[in-house]
Amino acid sequence: ENVLRRPQRFDFDRAAAVLALERSVRCDRPRILGERPQPDLAANAVRGADLGNAHATISLHSGGLLKGAVTLPWRGRVAAERSEAAGWGDAASPPPGSPLARLADLPPPGGGIAAAVRPRPISVKWTNKTTRDLLAHAVLILGAGLMAFPIYMAFVASTHTLTQTLTGLPLIPGDRLIDNYRQVLSEGLRNYGLPPIWPMLVNSILVALVITFGKIAVSILSAFAVVFFRFPFRMLAFWIIFATLMLPVEVRILPTYEVAASLGLLNSYTGLTVPLIASATATFLFRQVFMTIPNELMEAARVDGAGPLRFLWSILITMSRTNMAALFVVTFVYGWNQYLWPLLITKDTAYYTVIMGIQRMARASDFEPQWHLVMATVILALLPPLIVVAAMQKQFVAGLFETEK
Repeated sequence: ENVLRRPQRFDFDRAAAVLALERSVRCDRPRILGERPQPDLAANAVRGADLGNAHATISLHSGGLLKGAVTLPWRGRVAAERSEAAGWGDAASPPPGSPLARLADLPPPGGGIAAAVRPRPISVKWTNKTTRDLLAHAVLILGAGLMAFPIYMAFVASTHTLTQTLTGLPLIPGDRLIDNYRQVLSEGLRNYGLPPIWPMLVNSILVALVITFGKIAVSILSAFAVVFFRFPFRMLAFWIIFATLMLPVEVRILPTYEVAASLGLLNSYTGLTVPLIASATATFLFRQVFMTIPNELMEAARVDGAGPLRFLWSILITMSRTNMAALFVVTFVYGWNQYLWPLLITKDTAYYTVIMGIQRMARASDFEPQWHLVMATVILALLPPLIVVAAMQKQFVAGLFETEK
């Protein structure tokens, strides 16, 4: 009723217009022809509606007899004046022979307004932005395929026999999936002196977790001391830590091995993990995070009686959770992929990591390496870091690009 009563210009799409008109003609007492009430008007259909141009007259039928004419509001007053001048005003029939009289003789259409108004076809415009989006998606899909194809071929090789792997590797997986992975996990290459891979996976997970939590703990404490404590040569200590980033691993690994050997850390989990815990990168990351925390928080904690450790645990660590999650992902992958340091620090197969196991399996045979078993070990070594990255992807992105402060 409100749609037909208000003399204002309507700017809405076809669907909204149809719904509004359908609601209004279904009212018991709609207002038509410039707010003139029409009692007992039952609307059955709308004819001649051209909502695209918004200029057509809408005819209302009641039992096949035209009771009045409803015009869109900005033309309603003109139609009202013409109808009154013609002498058929509010409740009379139109003059014989007029277009409205011929329209009234037509049977009402089935389906109401929705059947009377024909929808316009939807046209899809092809723009330059659409072309750019398609090209960007094509490049991304191609790049993802190039990255994933070697991993897929490694999985396919792990499901075939050695003969099939050497003669010609097909593109579909074989029937040796369970047998190859069972042999790698439970038996290994005992004929060549190589133990099963299962203990190596456990060692790799243990080493990666100890390195990860150790780096986070040491880096938080060092950054906390540099930022919130005032002591002599504070900045000099920080820049000495930061300068270790400029030293390559090859320069530091021999002195580190000498210190570990003198302390009796060879062939032990302590020797595998403790020398890799210190991290200048993580210290710098947490220092930058702590410097963004306002001093008012520290002052408020002092007023409430919180000491340094309580302030660190309740405020700083709580506000640095996303950064810790991002650092956890990076350092876990770093600890998992360690190869050179475990190769130097241990000679006992009980402390082998899975990365060392892959290298030993590739060189275990005097003839052709057991490539199908090597590829099975590669797939198994890929799973734990993949699970960590997939499970903490949201926190990883938030720690790099967002802030909670």
